[in-house]
Amino acid sequence: MNFSLISKNRSVLIRFPENKTILTNSFRYPNEQLVLTITLTIVFLVMFLTSTATFCLSTALVFVMVALSYQGTRLHHNSLMQHAYQVTAQKTPNLAILVKETAKRLQTGDVDVFVTRDNRLNAYTFGLISPKTIVLYSPLLVLMDREELMFIIGHEMGHVRLGHTWLNTLIGGMAGIPGSMGISALLVILFRWWNRSCEYSADRAGLLACGKLDKAISALVKLVAGEQGSTTLGLNRALQHIETQDDDMFLNLSELLGTHPVMIRRIQQLRQFARSRQYQRFQAKFDTLKP
Repeated sequence: MNFSLISKNRSVLIRFPENKTILTNSFRYPNEQLVLTITLTIVFLVMFLTSTATFCLSTALVFVMVALSYQGTRLHHNSLMQHAYQVTAQKTPNLAILVKETAKRLQTGDVDVFVTRDNRLNAYTFGLISPKTIVLYSPLLVLMDREELMFIIGHEMGHVRLGHTWLNTLIGGMAGIPGSMGISALLVILFRWWNRSCEYSADRAGLLACGKLDKAISALVKLVAGEQGSTTLGLNRALQHIETQDDDMFLNLSELLGTHPVMIRRIQQLRQFARSRQYQRFQAKFDTLKP
């Protein structure tokens, strides 16, 4: 089915038949941009209140961090080319179709996807310029079914689609500016706060990609449960355990320093988003796109 991209007010619209349009990045978690604004405001305020010399040093440090990250990204990509395999229509046709379908739904543009052999259940994305790179750990391909894997890939593509990959490098550099112990700790906490907001947004992208709330939740649970989640009984037990996290005071406090929200909050946010009219409108439109 043919469709076109139309730029308007910094958002990207997908035009569907009968002139119906949809904002492809409006699935962003509501507080993400607010957290980013607060973080950047405080960072720049700290830099402004310091001496001119420190301000210049801090600014230079940010540029250095970005330059180092760019170089590190290139080296990491080259390493992946040697120690992982890239998802292509020739080598991995089924996975390539899944990647293409997900990218089409979320409008990420060109994305390189690699599979690396590792015992961990994980995936991540990186890159400052296009094409961004998504790395899947091989156990995901064994433990996850098609829709669950689509959620995982959609989550990572959500980071790409919403600009988290390059913003993460920029804000990470800002969080490392010179300052007192207290100021440095504050910047780290703010940075992690924004990280957690980004995870909520990326989870929404994953849900939009797979289109099934139960599969989105089971994918998250399997990331925690591992092989135990390969059976229905094990999956249910793991979910029951996760649902007790709301009562774990230590876990909730430790979340302040974490880059990811506790799993129960991610699941709760997904359930809330799935009930929204916004999600229903998105799915109605995305369902008209055939692979």
